[in-house]
This record gives sequence, structure tokens and C-alpha cells, in this order.
Amino acid sequence: MQSLIGTGVALVTPFKNDFSVDTQALTRIVNFQIEGGIDYLVVLGTTAESATLNEEEKNLVIETVIKANKNRLPLVLGVGGNNTYKVVEELKTRDLSPFVAVLSVSPYYNKPTQEGIYQHFKAVAEASPIPVILYNVPGRTASNMAPATVFRLAQDFKNIVAIKEAAGDIVQAMKLIQNKPNDFLVISGDDMITLPMVLAGGAGVISVIGEGFPKEFSTMVRFGLERNVEEAYQLHYLVADAIDLIFEQGNPAGIKEVFKTLGLCENTVRLPLVNVNEDLANRIRQMVKKVLN
Repeated sequence: MQSLIGTGVALVTPFKNDFSVDTQALTRIVNFQIEGGIDYLVVLGTTAESATLNEEEKNLVIETVIKANKNRLPLVLGVGGNNTYKVVEELKTRDLSPFVAVLSVSPYYNKPTQEGIYQHFKAVAEASPIPVILYNVPGRTASNMAPATVFRLAQDFKNIVAIKEAAGDIVQAMKLIQNKPNDFLVISGDDMITLPMVLAGGAGVISVIGEGFPKEFSTMVRFGLERNVEEAYQLHYLVADAIDLIFEQGNPAGIKEVFKTLGLCENTVRLPLVNVNEDLANRIRQMVKKVLN
């Protein structure tokens, strides 16, 4: 899918100080991405703190992003969880017509076997009326989706079109890229190894740091896809320290501190997440100035 090549960003859900959804800030953030050259937007991924949003709030986030986007960029919707039947129900009942694909995380906490992961995504694929992007993030799910399982799913279900690979394992990523079906996309879910994955044949990234520095990160990915290696690595090393900082005390607390520094939204997160401490906040503020100067 051409619309999934390049840089996508996993949008945060900005909150006001009273923890309500800040639709004005979300509109600013969407415009910031578009003006910065981002290729597509991911709505209600895990970075959006979607686990802490009720259905009314999720609908509000979706409506706000669609309105702010004005059909300028392709939209992807996060629809995942560890209750297969609930995920299937949402795919069957939600209006997915504004979206080019759904991003669905491998089931967390339950620690299914590879066969369990396969059967979960079989149910997802059969229920989804639009293409599906698998999401492998074993650091959060406590189970790794093996390349063999990914290939089996890609071969068996034509609407499973890509994987967001966030194991942080460049060897596994390269095995996925080497052996994938021709029309299947391997998308980085790890900002630090995005450029090596792109140069190895990956399709791009669904990024967190990219929404803080959309111009720099999307240009890096574009250079990588064009094989302008030296220019790409200059931008990689410009933002490399920023990547470490925003994940030091958890996501999205770090990227929300970047947004606060940029004047786009408050740094409010919902429990069980808490703000970054003042030491890290100071270092993030200094880092933002360094990258943008």
C-alpha cells in the first residue's frame, strides 16, 4: 500500500489540566504533523493512551482528527487488545470508512502461543473490512510475534498488508524484510533503528519522535528511501539523543514534554502514567532547542 510508505506518527491524546481531552490542542498537533511533512497519521494507537479512554472520548478523538485533517493525509486507526472477541466486535461495528487501514497490536498480558497469535489475527483479518497492519511490540505485550507467524498470516490473509515491527531487534527485522511477500510492508516501530530498517528494505516508520520533530524525521526517512545515506544519517544523529530522552521515563510522557516545550499542548498524562521528573523535563527542553537551532 503506497499510502503506508514513509513516515506515519502515532498521535498522542492531549489532555487539559483537568484530564479532559483537549480537542484544540489535538487540532494543533495534527496541523503540525501535516505542515512538517508527515505522510500519514495513526489515531488511537497505544501512544494515544487509548487504554485510559472511554468510548465517548475515543469517538471525540476520531472526530477531531478527521475534522482537523480535512482529507489531507491518510488515516490509520488503532484497533487492538487482548480480548479477541471485543476487537472483532469493534471492527464489525465501527465506521472505518475514513481510514486506509487498522493497526492492531498483538495481544498483551495473556502471552499467547504463536498459534494463539495466529488465531487472534485470523479473527481480526476476517472481521476487518479494510487492510490490517500487525503490531509486534514484545516489550509491552510480553510475547514476540515470530517471523514465521507473520509470514503465515501475510500469506493466508490478503488484507494483512504490513507489520509495525517494534521488537528492537535489527536481526529479526532484517529476516522479516528478506523473506516477506513482495507486496507486504515492514514498518519500523522503533525510532532508533528506523533508518537501518529503511536502508535494509523497510517501508518507513510509525513514529513517536517523528511527531515532535516531523520535518527532521520525515526528511530522514525520505532520504533513506531514496538511498541518500549520508544526508539521512546526519538527521538520524541530530535526533538520536532526543529518542533516548523521550522514552527514558515512558511514553507518551516524554513526547508530551516536547509538545509542551513547543507550545502545542500540556504535558498531562493519565494514571497510571505520570509526568517526567523535572530533571528530565529540563534536559528535554534543552534538547528541543538543540535540534531546532
